[in-house]
Amino acid sequence: MTNVQEITAYLDTILPALGVNKKRELVRLLYEIAKRDAAAPAVILPAEKNLTFERAKNKLLRLRYPNSFSSAAKSAFYLPKLEIDPAQRADLTPRPFYPKRVYVEKSVWDSPLAQRARQCFAKAEFAAWDGKEMVGSENFSRRSDTLVIHREKYDFLKPCPCSAGNAGCGYNLINLGFGCRFECEYCFLQQYQNLHAILLPANVQDFLDKIDGAHFTKGLFDRPRIGSGEFTDSLVFDDLTQYSTQLVPFFRARPHLQFEFKTKSTCIDGLLAQPGAENVVVGWSVNAEQFIERVEHFTPSLSQRLEAAAQVAGAGYRLGFHFDPVVPFAGWKEAYARAAEQIAASVPVDKVAWISVGLLRFSRELKKAVENRFPENTILDGEFLLEFDGKMRYPEELRKEVYGYLVPRLQTLFPKTVVYVCMEKPRLFCQL
Repeated sequence: MTNVQEITAYLDTILPALGVNKKRELVRLLYEIAKRDAAAPAVILPAEKNLTFERAKNKLLRLRYPNSFSSAAKSAFYLPKLEIDPAQRADLTPRPFYPKRVYVEKSVWDSPLAQRARQCFAKAEFAAWDGKEMVGSENFSRRSDTLVIHREKYDFLKPCPCSAGNAGCGYNLINLGFGCRFECEYCFLQQYQNLHAILLPANVQDFLDKIDGAHFTKGLFDRPRIGSGEFTDSLVFDDLTQYSTQLVPFFRARPHLQFEFKTKSTCIDGLLAQPGAENVVVGWSVNAEQFIERVEHFTPSLSQRLEAAAQVAGAGYRLGFHFDPVVPFAGWKEAYARAAEQIAASVPVDKVAWISVGLLRFSRELKKAVENRFPENTILDGEFLLEFDGKMRYPEELRKEVYGYLVPRLQTLFPKTVVYVCMEKPRLFCQL
């Protein structure tokens, strides 16, 4: 891959008088095109007589954004300084979850969760934590080396943080954990999480105590919907936390509500060890199989997720599926159609409560994190533009095409299921 130094040196030869900001923009554009097309800078932007910054930038923008160059506002092209730090590269060496250090907040030192952690991680170093001093690794890839068991005091129950201008679906969240052991290249935690550790609350009952007196809207559904999994996978640590043993009976006793475990995991023993409930939904994030293999590192395959889904459906739970993030790569229509058909063939269709569809979108800050941690990534090769909510998104016409293709197929395969678009403009249909 062409590196930043080579690109910078080449620009210095063909446009030696560039200022700092102009050079920054051209370096960024050349880097992204060279990475996507596996082309040398001199092939992308040949030296020519009377070459100017304006001509060079327009040519590179047209190459980088061939489908949206003519229609997008120039402010939509986000060209930050390119800063690649090899030390930030993700460590993709497979390893079990076994923290080296476990910090336990003093007030929950003797909690059942802390006791299970001592049994599961007998070789780890345990220490009392005062709840104030920051602990954790300096490297995001090593976050699983540190486990923090704490008492949550504030962040119990909140509406889904849908960006301004998006059509909301009425989702409500309880944040049972922070951090994940999977390595999905698009994960916002790699930019968002400033404490590189796994945090798990020991006081789940305090979360549940907030629910009975709370007011919820129904959104798109017949009952208010509550879920976990905003800052972690809902089930990936369930063999340790055993949160499901508290959550399932709590919501089974409250049929006017519905709860969703949102996951990529196959850690379902806790669910199968107790009777299921019609108002408890286990929702799997799903994608095209080749996307999972290439981008969602350390996660179970689509077939493994669907095998787990079939088991929990047989135990009395309902199911959910989230095609999120959808990435329209070459051959995406066939790939996503196959994934949808595989789901319909693997689980009882009448047990599927909802399916969401959302295209890849991300914050400006996440872009730099992804290209540093996964320099060979392909997910950033799309024509992402700064959109209405400040996020990087595919052009609107492409989003319409994807939704117009995938949503009707899901509605045909799952005729009794609520199929909705996640985090989109209202006119792109919150429910189709």
